[in-house]
Amino acid sequence: MLRRTLLVFALSCALVAPAVAQTGTLEKIRRAGAITLGYIEDAAPFSFADAKGEPQGYSVDLCREIARGIGAQLGLPKVDTRWVALTIQNRLEAVRTGRVDIECSTTTWTLGRQRNVDFSLITFVDGGSVLTKVGSGLGRIADLNGKRIAVIKGTTTEQALRDSLARYSVNAQVLTVTTRPEGFKLVEDAKVEGFAADRTTLVGQVLAKSGGGAYRLLDEDFSIEPYAFALPSGDHDYRLAVNRVLARLFRSGEIAKVYDRWLGPLGPPSALLSATYFVQGISE
Repeated sequence: MLRRTLLVFALSCALVAPAVAQTGTLEKIRRAGAITLGYIEDAAPFSFADAKGEPQGYSVDLCREIARGIGAQLGLPKVDTRWVALTIQNRLEAVRTGRVDIECSTTTWTLGRQRNVDFSLITFVDGGSVLTKVGSGLGRIADLNGKRIAVIKGTTTEQALRDSLARYSVNAQVLTVTTRPEGFKLVEDAKVEGFAADRTTLVGQVLAKSGGGAYRLLDEDFSIEPYAFALPSGDHDYRLAVNRVLARLFRSGEIAKVYDRWLGPLGPPSALLSATYFVQGISE
């Protein structure tokens, strides 16, 4: 009787297990034949909308590769990509609530954020810097004393900037903004002496707006920003599927094509970024 009961229990578990597995993001994508991707429109060269309103950039291209790779893993001939424009303020909430399946821009992976969302492998490593006008005389953190510095509210950059100013006993006035173009405009109009953000996106702003001739960055960074794609929390199978695609790109060297397409004009990958690619080329 006991053996018979155990057999019935085992069969019941076998029947229930597939149903549980089908409740995740991969099954959602399989049923819809589509993946919903979030991006930010003003984070060039990582994510932005082109003249036709189409998402473009380094992170966007990586997410397109992820969509194709997941389709192959699910045995689907094609996976449609549905793009949703997000803001820096709502990007993580969009992932947490299931509005998007993955967020493809410049989100820094932190332990605090991991309370609400999971993260992919690291996709890029940047550093926090300050954009100023040429001739401002600002070259180091210490030079910001008595200056007005804009930064996007609620970002890791804001906290890192405030921590750095406190560490060096620099008394600067920190003004918060909501977007990168807003911060850049304040510098352009001389309403602040500097705009703090991730170094590469600051360069992207300058190249897009002015050709890069009238601005410079500090000679030192005040933070390290490891970018990763935000994913739904606790969905291990989906995270593995995403990371399989990224690891293949790193392992095969195909990541170099994506880097050159969007970041090549800024110079080759740093030693730290090259090491990040190498270490994360995890084998199957």
